[in-house]
Amino acid sequence: MITFCATSNSASRGARLMLATQTTISRASYVPVSQTIALVDDDQNILTSVSMALEAEGYKVRCFSDSVEALREVAETPPDLAVLDIKMPKMDGMELLTRLRREQDLPVIFLTSLTDETDEALGLRMGADDYITKPFSLRLLTERIRAVLRRMELASGMRDEDDEDEPPMVRGSLAMDPARHRCTWHGDNVILTVTEFLILKSLALRPGHVKSRDQLLDAAYDENIYVDDRTIDSHIKRIRRKFRAVDDGFAQIETLYGAGYRYKEA
Repeated sequence: MITFCATSNSASRGARLMLATQTTISRASYVPVSQTIALVDDDQNILTSVSMALEAEGYKVRCFSDSVEALREVAETPPDLAVLDIKMPKMDGMELLTRLRREQDLPVIFLTSLTDETDEALGLRMGADDYITKPFSLRLLTERIRAVLRRMELASGMRDEDDEDEPPMVRGSLAMDPARHRCTWHGDNVILTVTEFLILKSLALRPGHVKSRDQLLDAAYDENIYVDDRTIDSHIKRIRRKFRAVDDGFAQIETLYGAGYRYKEA
């Protein structure tokens, strides 16, 4: 079942209170944007309150209370980003993400009541770009969505016409084209999320130099977004796994325990 969230008339009193207390959005600061967000959650109050907050920021929001229907609709008409609840009937968020990843590299933020670190690590390993635990601040969710979309635009080369595109980078068998968000290894495509791309680029820019987790967080995340530094470990594991899928001998990213990571010099 698709739940349309284009109007605030359906908002419950609790959702209105949640929106009023957690966001301070003025019409004077309203700036329309063209990005579309797909929101998938079986909790109607969350669908209503989050969609109201995002629409107030100028985003287009498509709401789904049924994950199976969401899979079909999102696959047919991909949004710019998806916010997925993990614990849902019929198909949980992790399975939904796995199926979506077979067709597209859609930026995804997980929304869940789960608090176990292993669940967070699993979500990140499966390809989520970020992870927010309930209960959450609408302002925090909005800022994280903005940060992920900003990283996507940066990696895709979506800049003003007057800006120069960042040139491609080649490090031995590795080739990265930031303007097209394209990465290859020995000529084979390696599909990376925006966060993974920025982390790898930061490492490959200076082969042989050690980058701490904090430095890699700075490279991949907006400075106003809090992310635990251990999140980098999950991203590195996913990057290695993707490269080893095309070359099982890939070992360019080295771990220096207690210090961080480095990209091996050719």
